[in-house]
Amino acid sequence: MTVGSFFSGCGGLDLGLMNSGFNVKWANDFNHYACKVYEHNIGEIVCEDITKIKSDYFPNVDVITGGFPCQPFSNAGNRNGVHDERGNLFFETLRFIKKIKPKVVIFENVRGLLSIKNKTGNLLINDISSILSNLDKKLGYNVKYQLMLSSDYNVPQQRFRVFIIGIRKDIKKEFYFPQPSIFQSLENLLVNSIITNIADLKNLEYWDLSPQQRKMIEYIPEGGSWKNVPYEILPDRFKRIRDNIKLYHSPNFYRRFSRKEINGTITASAQPENCGIIHPIENRRYNVREIARIQSFPDSFIFPETTITNKYKVIGNAVPPLLAESIGNSILSLNIS
Repeated sequence: MTVGSFFSGCGGLDLGLMNSGFNVKWANDFNHYACKVYEHNIGEIVCEDITKIKSDYFPNVDVITGGFPCQPFSNAGNRNGVHDERGNLFFETLRFIKKIKPKVVIFENVRGLLSIKNKTGNLLINDISSILSNLDKKLGYNVKYQLMLSSDYNVPQQRFRVFIIGIRKDIKKEFYFPQPSIFQSLENLLVNSIITNIADLKNLEYWDLSPQQRKMIEYIPEGGSWKNVPYEILPDRFKRIRDNIKLYHSPNFYRRFSRKEINGTITASAQPENCGIIHPIENRRYNVREIARIQSFPDSFIFPETTITNKYKVIGNAVPPLLAESIGNSILSLNIS
């Protein structure tokens, strides 16, 4: 089955679909470095703002995907949803869906999408499902959505993502989300597997911590967090949180996962305050290859030269390829090509 990919980023979703047997026919993103990574590892991509592309620009495909920007729906953001300019980019994909009429649509986003409401009081996820179900008189999709935990699908990361799958109604096939994998061993999911056998690989560079960050993590043991840092060492803003920790919902900043744990979510910002980015036994961030492994990118997937923050950003924004591959396998099992 052929795929057209919007908001492709550096290619995590597309790589997973390709590994399950799909043929990515075209892709689009507007981030120039993400496009550079995509071209280096996967193939051609149109590096352009989707709002500036005409709906007849791309040829027909069987599947359209869209990992539309997650910031408007994130629990960490302002949660303005479709009222945020970036949230309206979801509707841009509909222009192409109406034109191409793909057999399948795949959307992916953060779990905050499931709880946010529009100004009408309706859950946004239900509005999205309704829109896809009734695009026009002749075109509609049977829609299912599910919150998926990446580590259930062989990704060494506790990362939740929402997938929305639509099957064109005339196809009359029912999609079922993949069941969590039955692991023969959890060893490949643990942090220890991420940091071993890595010395001879590419992309071992890492983003230096600030002096304040370095000072704090010296007190954090393997498996610990900022709660292990002596009070007198904490910056003033952390002292204010520690003084009233219940008011701030007991945040677990500066989490240093142990080698015997599955790592937490890697974010695009790669800040110790909001993701498990600290190496378990070295006082530094994970390097580029390590976070790529946490996202389930193969070691052969290369991140060309740019600023170090760009590398962390595109990896953190990506869909874990192994999670995407499990979705792809479930779609192909319907035999609708």
